[in-house]
Amino acid sequence: MVRVTLPHHLRSLAGVDREVSLSVEAPVTVASILSAVESAYPMLKGTIRDHDTLKRRPFLRFFACGEDISTDSPDLPLPDGIASGKEPFMVVGAIAGG
Repeated sequence: MVRVTLPHHLRSLAGVDREVSLSVEAPVTVASILSAVESAYPMLKGTIRDHDTLKRRPFLRFFACGEDISTDSPDLPLPDGIASGKEPFMVVGAIAGG
């Protein structure tokens, strides 16, 4: 099981707690995790990544094992800590200010 943490606005939309656990087949990638999230919580489809291009939405960042992987290819295998569920895959809402 892969653990995924979501920002507050997405948790509210999906009606879930801070963290969800999902079954994701190997290889575990950003794309496969997001597909599992959208499958389990269809109301989130289009909120994390664009409907057509499947690119990450602006103001959202992805973290794996403490590293920002937002600009990495979504098809790269993630570290074993994420695939095993030891560490959560984090979707984080960026903060803008001025």
